[in-house]
Amino acid sequence: MNPQTDITPLINIMNELREKCLWDKKQTIHTLRQQTIEETFELADAITEKDWNGIKEELGDLLLHIIFYSKIAEEQKQFSLQEVIDKICEKLIKRHPHIYGNVTVKDDEEVKKNWEQIKLSEGKKSVLSGVPKSLPAMVKAMRLQEKAKQVGFEWETKEQVWDKIEEEKAELLDAVNSGNSGHIEEEAGDLFFSVINYVRFLNVDAENALEITNKKFIKRFTKMEEVAAKEGHNLSNMTLKEMDAMWNEIKKQKL
Repeated sequence: MNPQTDITPLINIMNELREKCLWDKKQTIHTLRQQTIEETFELADAITEKDWNGIKEELGDLLLHIIFYSKIAEEQKQFSLQEVIDKICEKLIKRHPHIYGNVTVKDDEEVKKNWEQIKLSEGKKSVLSGVPKSLPAMVKAMRLQEKAKQVGFEWETKEQVWDKIEEEKAELLDAVNSGNSGHIEEEAGDLFFSVINYVRFLNVDAENALEITNKKFIKRFTKMEEVAAKEGHNLSNMTLKEMDAMWNEIKKQKL
């Protein structure tokens, strides 16, 4: 990255908008919150699609939000953008003693373990405390598992995790047979958690993998609707067998 990168023009624009634009003047950290979440998901979509132009654009939107929050904080005499930058620099240096200190590590796993230990030394009460409560459930499950791994709470092999999946699957079926809806929900959650754990062992991002499948389903289903319409049919009037045959033909098209 170019060490001469200058964000001053963006800061100047933000200052001007905050002073002159009726919409920008009204914004608070609370009104910006939902928009920031949306921008983050738009970036995630662009990453899933490997859309580099989209990634570039969404990163710009997020950078604007960072500057916007910092501008509001400065107005309220809380902190400045420079303090935000200084804080993250300080944190990165402190949490990378193998680069900026005399600590030796053998692989990236040791780097992550050191990171968690340093966070605990900074006053964190639990290795799980850094996982945001508002994260989507699947992302949260991955982060919880990854955090627990850093202190050794981890299966040794993926085969052991698969055995756990089989165990949870059997428990879910037992719950279904019991007819207890609360128990069914609990066991379904346990099964999901175990499957996510197995996928993590395979070094696959479970959230991204499911989103790819979601997009594939949307593409195939909408294509099925198009094909049915061209043939003068409506899906709601077709049998499952007819729709399944159409679905399989669409799959052959590698959609």
